[in-house]
Amino acid sequence: MTNQEYLDFAKSVAFYAGKTMLEHYQSHLDFHFKEDKTVVTRVDKEINKYLIERVKERYKHHGVNGEEETYNPDSEYTWVCDPLDGTGMYTNHIPVFVFSLALVYCGEPIVGVVYNPVEDKLYSAIQNEGAYCNGEKIHVNQKRLGDLGYRTNVEIFHNTLIDEMLLIKELKECSKISSIGSVARSSMAIATGDFSCDIFPGSKHGNCDIAASSLIVKEAGGRVTNLYGEEQLYDKAIKGAIITNGISHSQVLDIVKKYTL
Repeated sequence: MTNQEYLDFAKSVAFYAGKTMLEHYQSHLDFHFKEDKTVVTRVDKEINKYLIERVKERYKHHGVNGEEETYNPDSEYTWVCDPLDGTGMYTNHIPVFVFSLALVYCGEPIVGVVYNPVEDKLYSAIQNEGAYCNGEKIHVNQKRLGDLGYRTNVEIFHNTLIDEMLLIKELKECSKISSIGSVARSSMAIATGDFSCDIFPGSKHGNCDIAASSLIVKEAGGRVTNLYGEEQLYDKAIKGAIITNGISHSQVLDIVKKYTL
């Protein structure tokens, strides 16, 4: 199989996921809180299950590392998926949610898609072939930390990696700050040049949130490391992420390190 064939498969799953999200978006959804205090719905589970069924049919020796369900996780080729990134926004009928899927080989993303069904925007990348939105090439901006228009998204939720409140207190002196509730969506804003930085404290299942985003942002010219400035694999738990346009990554890292736990 070629990477283009893998990408076509990922796109087909993304469109199914988007259709499923929109079908249930305006309805009342039962949901519950997981151990990490994040929200899960039957939509998350349905999409995750569909991906596993499709992978079993098409790529018998591949695995799936999904935020809600996993299959054959020790495979060299693993489909890493967040079926509904931004579930908290979704359940409150706030249109900030996306589908995220990457194929990783020995932990390294080689194909990635993020689909925003509300805007019908499909972001995609193949390793070493650039990043695209609906077929048009995209690129990060060239803003430096401290420039007007430099915008940072900080994901705020229960975590054991970083004190976000103290971090925000310092960062707001040199950047506009937001927290939109979906790291994959804010990462796509970095890939298209609308945002410049994202600080993500996710660990367990955090790889599912950003495996695809890490590839797309890198292919758009940006940089992605963990909260300690290290490269990391995406077929297992991660140590958070700093996702930037690359220009001021080291400066952001120096600030973040002050507030890691």
